[in-house]
Amino acid sequence: MRNPFLAKVIRACALAIVVFVGAIALTHTATTSPQANSPQTLYTLRNQPANLEQTWIISASEAKTLIDQGATLLDARGNQWLGFRRLPGSVSVRWQDFSPQNKIQKGNLLDSNAALTQKLRKLGISEDRPVVVFANPPHGWGEEGRIVWMLRSLGHQQAVMVDGGYSALAPLSLTVPVTSKSGDFEVQRNSTWQIQKTELKAALDQPNLVLIDTRTPKEYAGATPYGEKRRGHVPGAISLHFSDLLTPQGRLLPRDQIVTKLSELGVTQETSVVAYCTGGIRSGWLTVVLADLGFQVKNYAGSMWEWSAGSPQEFPLTVQSSTSKAAGDMPQ
Repeated sequence: MRNPFLAKVIRACALAIVVFVGAIALTHTATTSPQANSPQTLYTLRNQPANLEQTWIISASEAKTLIDQGATLLDARGNQWLGFRRLPGSVSVRWQDFSPQNKIQKGNLLDSNAALTQKLRKLGISEDRPVVVFANPPHGWGEEGRIVWMLRSLGHQQAVMVDGGYSALAPLSLTVPVTSKSGDFEVQRNSTWQIQKTELKAALDQPNLVLIDTRTPKEYAGATPYGEKRRGHVPGAISLHFSDLLTPQGRLLPRDQIVTKLSELGVTQETSVVAYCTGGIRSGWLTVVLADLGFQVKNYAGSMWEWSAGSPQEFPLTVQSSTSKAAGDMPQ
């Protein structure tokens, strides 16, 4: 005789299995299907192939096309020996290898063009090959932007960073053609996107200048977690942490959202922008984004390591009052 209770249990189990499988399918669809309004697809959405001389940021699919055609692929993530997976054909690069060892000058690029040329050629950088740079945007410091800014400032006209970085590239099946490991790139500096300490000091009173501090709000207010000689921010600077332009997944916000954020801070196509951080890394990343959007922008690579080492009279800093907003800022 059939057991009614057992039949109910079987039906309940079967229903639970159906619901569970359906939930998995729905979740998979929601996480893998592109959405028309998804920030992940909007920033690099184009109607035609990117002009690399004017484009500084590309999508993972655009990067794959360039890599398949022979572009140099640079991995700007740090501590790769701690378990980060490597992408086929990628070459590891560290921004520190192109900067002085002196802590005060560490954010700047090396003075020697010959030394920089030699280092870049060893990475396989060539004049006529695009350079695709990626890192780990959700957890990084903007290293890929620093490398792209460096390459552009040293004269390479086809250096780009990948929106979404490693997590966007990893699912793709990259085909890396066999190319010569040594490059033929020759450094020819371009000052369009960089500014020196004395130049910035002279420009602080210009009414058209917008100075952006890309560090965290705590650093802007006076925290010195990375060895700055003095605390605070450059007088007149506004605070915009570089990660505020990213989604939690490390993709750039849609272009219109970024432009709106910048406009609210007084940054327009008519203003001149200078970005800085601790050593020109986070600000280098922001410089890449703003340059890609068509803004007039320079990266102060020396940043706080260099500026804070100068005399307070010549290179002042402002510290936010810890008592109240009404008390205003205090020079240091």
